[in-house]
Amino acid sequence: MKGVDFRDPFVPTDEYYTNRRQALATLEYRDIWKTIHRGSMPELYANDNMDWHSFYAAYTKTYIERDVRDLTQVGDEVSFLKFMAVIASMTGNLLNLSSVARDVGISQPTAERWLSVLVASDLVYLLRPYSNNAVKRAVKTPKVYFLDTGLAAYLTKWTSPEVLEAGAMAGAFFETFIISEIIKSYYNAGLDLPLYFYRDRDGNEVDLLIWGDGTLYPIEIKKTANPNKEDVRAFSLLDKIPNVKRGAGGVVCMYDRLLALHGEDKIIPVNYL
Repeated sequence: MKGVDFRDPFVPTDEYYTNRRQALATLEYRDIWKTIHRGSMPELYANDNMDWHSFYAAYTKTYIERDVRDLTQVGDEVSFLKFMAVIASMTGNLLNLSSVARDVGISQPTAERWLSVLVASDLVYLLRPYSNNAVKRAVKTPKVYFLDTGLAAYLTKWTSPEVLEAGAMAGAFFETFIISEIIKSYYNAGLDLPLYFYRDRDGNEVDLLIWGDGTLYPIEIKKTANPNKEDVRAFSLLDKIPNVKRGAGGVVCMYDRLLALHGEDKIIPVNYL
């Protein structure tokens, strides 16, 4: 979309930043929210005059009538659309399928089957929690993310970038956008996704963990332009995991330049993804 020819998967290391710096695109604050709301569907990107609402209305209709029927038998298309909307409303949060099933009025096995359809068709990604035998207090439930924020905005009825930015789901949508961009960087490089998150029963959380060569790289995601050291406080929890090294991390946010934050951890602008 920005015409940048850069193909390395995101990892918060000095080597990555050095390489990425050679191919940075200018990204204004308003551009970010416009992109989050409009989404990344090729037709919407190629045609600025394409009406956002009409496109996604047609897209969801076609998706349910064609793709979903190819993957599974869905008898109630209205309920499936409601199911998509409820999942979209949970983007960036822990998955609670029993609550979803109750809200839609379907059984939990049906909710599980329908979720597998969204995952199989790459509309939804389940981010798994990091755990091993030494991590006793970590939650086991995945977080759910819509891979296209424009589709999620349509399903949850956020009608403009301005309304979305000021709304109650702004933080969840910004986090979803960042996670999606990082996922795409690994897809684009043809690599498996070494991505996890951490949350324990005490409520301590690290939004994203990138695993590589015995090292966990921690990432926080904040829609603020003024992150502080408190935002990376939970990173120290990783030091307690035996036989695992904690690598450099940082806070991906709206700040306009790469900057040291605390130790090896940095403030990471969106355009470094």
